[in-house]
Amino acid sequence: MNFVLASQSPARLATLRRAGLDPQVIVSGVEEDGIEAETPGELATELATLKCRAVAPEYPEAFVLGCDSVLEFDGQALGKPGDADTARERWYAMRGNAGVLHTGHCLRLGEDEVVRHAATRVHFAHVTDEEIEAYIATGEPLAVAGAFTIDGLGAAFVTRIDGDHHNVIGVSVPVLRDMVHDLGGSWTDLWTPPAILP
Repeated sequence: MNFVLASQSPARLATLRRAGLDPQVIVSGVEEDGIEAETPGELATELATLKCRAVAPEYPEAFVLGCDSVLEFDGQALGKPGDADTARERWYAMRGNAGVLHTGHCLRLGEDEVVRHAATRVHFAHVTDEEIEAYIATGEPLAVAGAFTIDGLGAAFVTRIDGDHHNVIGVSVPVLRDMVHDLGGSWTDLWTPPAILP
């Protein structure tokens, strides 16, 4: 059975491939700015749902997954910083503290849809000003939710994770497995023979 990922995130794609899937990537084109919700978790879920619904009608016989991640820190919902000044300001605040990474998941198969939310607490190291500047200079934190990764250069700046680490990368594989089952599918039937995976 086909699987479509309605996200341009290389980290999500890599996570799903490591879990045995080989999704077709279709970027939703949903504009994230201006979308509002009561809580960071609801915002992540709303964005994931919009992405999924934008793509799903073209693939009625496939599982279509939309995801979006938001970092909740100090009562604020933080998406991608987009520029160096914003990333720097966030890291000055986050270092030595903790936040909650929320990922919304929306999975559709035909007319049926399942929506889930997952949250993981992330603890940040006491990074130095020099480390922050070096990290920003790589460009990595500018284009990811919360201005950090755990599967790239930012991994050294995260000291602990309470919860599913896949969720911090952008898709909770255990949550997704449950969603597939809720839609009447079998997780292992979605596995692609390892020989054809890159």
